[in-house]
Amino acid sequence: MPSHLREDIATVLARDPAAKSRLEVYLCYPGFKALRAHRRAHALYCRGHFLLARMIASRSYRKTGIDIHPGAVIGRRFFIDHGSGVVIGETAEIGDDVTLYQGVTLGGTGKDHGKRHPTVEDGVIVGAGAKVLGPITLGKNVKVGAGAVVLKPVPEGCTVVGNPGRIVRRKDGSRPTLDHSNLPDPMLERLETLQSRLTALEKQLYHSGYTQDTTEEE
Repeated sequence: MPSHLREDIATVLARDPAAKSRLEVYLCYPGFKALRAHRRAHALYCRGHFLLARMIASRSYRKTGIDIHPGAVIGRRFFIDHGSGVVIGETAEIGDDVTLYQGVTLGGTGKDHGKRHPTVEDGVIVGAGAKVLGPITLGKNVKVGAGAVVLKPVPEGCTVVGNPGRIVRRKDGSRPTLDHSNLPDPMLERLETLQSRLTALEKQLYHSGYTQDTTEEE
């Protein structure tokens, strides 16, 4: 077996606890199959065989539900978990050790020519249903929460949640994990802080007698 196939299979086994054997990954995993097809299609695309490349990509999409344009550049140890509904545009660039969950879109905005899809650097994890749109860059080890919509560049080591995406910096500098379900919500944190301050102010007003005086005047 070629070394790149062994590496792709080992990547699935390392990141998906449901994978039981190399043969299971080879025969049953749509993300692995889509990646294999893309490697062939991309090689043809780079040689100028655009129609044949698109035919291979279209056949792969029908079989796996994963739509990868043959022009997209994908690095090593790329992993698509489940994969249904994943879309990767023509000018997308994906680094090494990147993980995408089902329903992720690396798409463009409008009908502009040239670079119009995201650049995803090494170690990025994009949660289920997230949309990353436009010629923006997700820095190394960025984590995108499930359902987030990212329209602006994200610096290295940050976490993005919500719609539109809001950045939460990782202060510990650690590498993101595969757990994209327990992410901070900055809006919720701000609302909780505001509620705490409001409660504290009400207590101060009560103890100062302001509430009582106002009631007597009425």
